[in-house]
Amino acid sequence: MRSAGVTPEGDRIRWVELPGQEPSRVYVHGLGATSPAYFAEVAVHPLLAGRRSLLIDLLGHGISDRPTDFDYTLESHADALAAALDSAGVTGAELIAHSMGGSVAIVLASRHPSLVSRLVLVDANLDPIPPAPGAAGSSGIAAYSEEEFLAGGWEEIRDRAGPHWWSTMRLAGREALHRSAVHLTRGTVPTMRELLLDLEIPRTHLLPSADGPLPGTDALTDAGVTVVSVPDCGHNIMLDNAEGFARATAAALSGPHQR
Repeated sequence: MRSAGVTPEGDRIRWVELPGQEPSRVYVHGLGATSPAYFAEVAVHPLLAGRRSLLIDLLGHGISDRPTDFDYTLESHADALAAALDSAGVTGAELIAHSMGGSVAIVLASRHPSLVSRLVLVDANLDPIPPAPGAAGSSGIAAYSEEEFLAGGWEEIRDRAGPHWWSTMRLAGREALHRSAVHLTRGTVPTMRELLLDLEIPRTHLLPSADGPLPGTDALTDAGVTVVSVPDCGHNIMLDNAEGFARATAAALSGPHQR
């Protein structure tokens, strides 16, 4: 396990690092998750093994610190992640990022272009999401005020999320979980989708085949984004179909690095 201070107060982001060749690969989890639990199997898959790999936890999540005075916007998450990667000596990384982590990765690539050479987005959030009372994910969490969430709303989310997701969600700071969800549903200006369209690096977006076509696929492909449907999986593609995920990701990471 490695770590780096990423705020003026000294809050630390931590990651599990696997040795290997450069350029580095950086794996970024989604809301209420943790990268070692979600990516360990695929990071050592024969099609993906052999690269220096950082299975990194965003601030407020997993093994990283959980400050209560951090705002947890997508931009702040991206800047904290950039500080950790700078400390680790990472440049031109291949980012493999799931769900909310994909949103953070897009913002990172836009704000800190020297750090990212490729993006593989795993069923990432590209657009704002309206809050939805009664839902289990970010839209349900964002439907609470922070006071409501801390006072007991988190218990309702725990029960809706179920034991699998809660096993990692419970590691997140409650303020961090709520603020991250709120800012994920609000998105960025320009939107994550618009930022993605403007990037000039190789970009791939993986989605479950069962979800049907990704909205806006034509515009994405026209801008050079490769959209790949992966069979036999739900939102957690890397957990549900590790082999399919590894094949799709290895294909996305093949070929020369372009800027």
